[in-house]
Amino acid sequence: MSAFLLPKKVSKPVEINVTNMIDIILILLIFFVMSSTFNRETGVEVTKPQAQSASALEKENILIAITREGNIHLNERQVDAAGLKDILSQTILRSPDKEAVIIADKGAQTGTLVQVMDACNLAGVKKVSIAALTH
Repeated sequence: MSAFLLPKKVSKPVEINVTNMIDIILILLIFFVMSSTFNRETGVEVTKPQAQSASALEKENILIAITREGNIHLNERQVDAAGLKDILSQTILRSPDKEAVIIADKGAQTGTLVQVMDACNLAGVKKVSIAALTH
């Protein structure tokens, strides 16, 4: 009996093919982006008060935020009451059916809220709502 020596196999370096994994990750990313809903907010942190009669609004509205410090924000930029009226007037000229939603911090002063509501009325906004959290 003679011993047969088998030739040694030359091993290739181990490679991980990531092409398929990248394809799957991109498909998942596209799926999550397409199925996500994005809330349009005002760009400032506001603690909304709670109300039992609060309900969801259905169409796109003009969002106006009032911070605890009394700052007024529209479209993620700070404005004063006079500037707010001018911007709202221009917006209403382009889209007369737009409604305004005031998102006031529960610690904001009532005087600032009244100024914002007055600016909305003077600009010709037909409907003004105040945002609140539901129970």
